[in-house]
Amino acid sequence: MAGLALHLTLALWLVLRPLPVAWVYDANLTPLASLRSSTAWQVVGEFLLLAPLGLLLPLAGGRLRAPWLPSFLRTTGASALLATGLEFLSSWTPGHVLNVDHILFAVLGVMITHLALVPGLRRLLRDHRAKPRTPRIAVLTVPAVAATVTPTVTVAPAARPRAYAEPTPPVR
Repeated sequence: MAGLALHLTLALWLVLRPLPVAWVYDANLTPLASLRSSTAWQVVGEFLLLAPLGLLLPLAGGRLRAPWLPSFLRTTGASALLATGLEFLSSWTPGHVLNVDHILFAVLGVMITHLALVPGLRRLLRDHRAKPRTPRIAVLTVPAVAATVTPTVTVAPAARPRAYAEPTPPVR
């Protein structure tokens, strides 16, 4: 949970810091239209910005036996909402404009990370927890000594008087 909070803090700092630019492009509301003007490093950076959420969100709940499809859909939905919110917030800071491609690439990065890592990691953690723990200290066994056993007789305590009267059979 601390890793998730740390990553979100870092993502907020990266997205919401102002950029010193003389001018900015217009807002891009057409999917994949900004690929012509973007470098490969910018696209990779958009993929990697929220990609750790694909691993951190499913594991934050601690459910190791969750089915993969609902987990995938929850993670994708949460990351889409978060990426959209970050993009709207960043459009209010100087030097940033709204770009739909940033949202798409961030969600695709989360989806790829989730599909690549979460099922295998859950299986690994389930197998790790299923193994019985063996003691790390060698257990010393004491050899049995033949000893004479003396029988003891125990006497049962006397019956306590009952607080109620037992029914008696009718007399004829």
